[in-house]
Amino acid sequence: MKLIIANWKAYVTSAKEARTLADAVKKVKIKKDLKVVLCPPFVFLGAMGKKSAALSLGAQDMFWKEGGPYTGEVTAEMLFGVGVAYVLIGHSERRHHLGETDEMVNAKAKAALAGRLKPVVCVGEKTRDDEKSIPRAVAEQTRKAFEGIQKNRVEDVIVAYEPVWAIGTGIADTPNDALSAAIYIRKVIAEMYDQKTAMKVKVLYGGSVDVRNAAAFVNQNGIDGVLVGRASTDKREFAGILEGI
Repeated sequence: MKLIIANWKAYVTSAKEARTLADAVKKVKIKKDLKVVLCPPFVFLGAMGKKSAALSLGAQDMFWKEGGPYTGEVTAEMLFGVGVAYVLIGHSERRHHLGETDEMVNAKAKAALAGRLKPVVCVGEKTRDDEKSIPRAVAEQTRKAFEGIQKNRVEDVIVAYEPVWAIGTGIADTPNDALSAAIYIRKVIAEMYDQKTAMKVKVLYGGSVDVRNAAAFVNQNGIDGVLVGRASTDKREFAGILEGI
């Protein structure tokens, strides 16, 4: 099963727009081997309408505590209660703009699992000096994200490889390099657990994914889907992505 995750970020600014986008996705005939996850801003989670076997709801973030005196935060229990199944953790924009650390990412991943959600942990380097080598920062982020997660829960964690230099630039990585990153990520997980466990982890690619390149990433053996940003907020382009895979 390949995953296509739509991260609407803060591009969608009204419930009407959110419903229109969601309705457009529901009209697309989604292939049997695809799972589509829509991640609207928190305030529009309730506007998504009915889900289906092929269409799930995701959140863009969550807090690592169960509840309490945490003004402005949203917990796993709250998200699960409104039908959320997946949650983005540690997106580079949150790491950069909001100072999220690897320790916070790890705490959120654990809380998501405890709260019956599937965390989609984002990892990726800011720059790549050697085009043929995935930077060690990706290994460090991966290792810290999985720290303390029980072996029997590892396969419930999804990793999204998002090279920061590709996000929002219109310059995507290549499918071959993205595959190299996926192999590297699974190698790190194998070192922490074992090879069999590592191979159960889905690794996605994200970073300037659009209708022109999505199929190349999704159809690459070893890459389990894509995390789509701004292109997912254009109903025609996102439909084209889904239809072209």
